[in-house]
Amino acid sequence: MSIGNSPDDNSPQDEPPIEKGDRPSIGRALQQARIAAGLTVDDVSNATRVRIAIVHAIEQDDFTPCGGDVYARGHLKTLARAVNLDPAPLLAQYDDDHGGRPAPTPAAPMFEAERIRPERRGPNWTAAMVAAIVAVIGFVGFTMVKDDSDGSKTQVAEGSTPTASKPVKTKPTPTKPADPKPDPSDSAIAAAPQDKVTVQVTAPDGRSWISAKDHNGRLLFDGFLKQGDSKTFQDKEKIDLVLGDAGALQLYVNGKKIEDEFQPGGVERLTYTKGDPEVG
Repeated sequence: MSIGNSPDDNSPQDEPPIEKGDRPSIGRALQQARIAAGLTVDDVSNATRVRIAIVHAIEQDDFTPCGGDVYARGHLKTLARAVNLDPAPLLAQYDDDHGGRPAPTPAAPMFEAERIRPERRGPNWTAAMVAAIVAVIGFVGFTMVKDDSDGSKTQVAEGSTPTASKPVKTKPTPTKPADPKPDPSDSAIAAAPQDKVTVQVTAPDGRSWISAKDHNGRLLFDGFLKQGDSKTFQDKEKIDLVLGDAGALQLYVNGKKIEDEFQPGGVERLTYTKGDPEVG
């Protein structure tokens, strides 16, 4: 369980300013989406790497700590995706409230480009020497072959094949069919030790943010799992999980596939221990 404020422990004095008209403010929209997703400010900060103070400030519609419009728009996009919001309307609302999109960053001065030009190098004498050696070897080989064709007893150069030799018959080597790739349940997690709990999380259907902790509360992983990726966690007592989009994930616990039907976009908090999988 994440330590810090809970999703719904914001006191009245911490609420963003009252929105104008029917459209909520940017901070209020992000805060409501976070609470609906069952995430705390700490959870969002850990998932996005945006500092807790900046997350609090943005939810209060204070973008000063962001350091400028470009960084503020980047934080908005990151936070919106973490709480399952479309960032485009929030960015458009931010531009309307702050005088439009920020101007593009000017190109670097020409002298900066001059500084990064690769320095000129002299002739590549090593390549020239190699080419000369190859030419000499080729000339010697040609001379030896020519002398051999004239009836001399000069031996064939090493690596060449005499034309008079008989071809060697070789038996075809039977090829074994490739071993099929093991299913995740037949992999390392299937051989998990009985005195520990082993949890593998895979993302076959899409990207999802996950967090995993051991029995002491130590953070084992906190971040996004891309589609097709997997993570395996092991502890002697228990593994605590928080799944940002549980419907996109598949779990294998102690070598067994978890058949729970998680909903797409649903946030799940799970605990697994030794023996039969148990949902905490």
